[in-house]
Amino acid sequence: MHFQRRCGRIDSTHASWPKLTAVFHTASQLIVGAVAARGPSQDSPDFPAAMRQAAANLGPRRILADKGYDAEHNHALCRRELGIRSTVIPLNPRNAPGPPKGRYRRMMHDRFPNRQYRHRAQAESGFSRHKRRLGSALTARTEPNQFKELLIRTLTHNIMILADAA
Repeated sequence: MHFQRRCGRIDSTHASWPKLTAVFHTASQLIVGAVAARGPSQDSPDFPAAMRQAAANLGPRRILADKGYDAEHNHALCRRELGIRSTVIPLNPRNAPGPPKGRYRRMMHDRFPNRQYRHRAQAESGFSRHKRRLGSALTARTEPNQFKELLIRTLTHNIMILADAA
């Protein structure tokens, strides 16, 4: 990419990279849902696909996510469609005055469970573990192959955890 940018083949203001949205099981650090996409971009659009995978693989009762996923439709997806009892996503402050208008965002505003949210750090720990064991650089050069490599790495991550537990 550096060589292409230096030769003028790629505009340096439009650089992008592969990005992984992953759902971790906090107790085991297994990846139960993963979506590969291009960055830089918002996190929220990848949330539904990753959560549907996680719900099919695990059937979680509670979801802990960061502010990047704070949207009424994400809370509603988890609660109504996937049957998850509790979504713990901190509110991303908006410019609108007063409490949020949506039902689930207003619930987060009124009674955010700080004690439960501290477990979200396990996801960051899971990413750290993943990068320590498998590295942070991809070897694939084309976009489709980079996406495949990201997903293969999630599978490898899970196999390594299961092998350690055996």
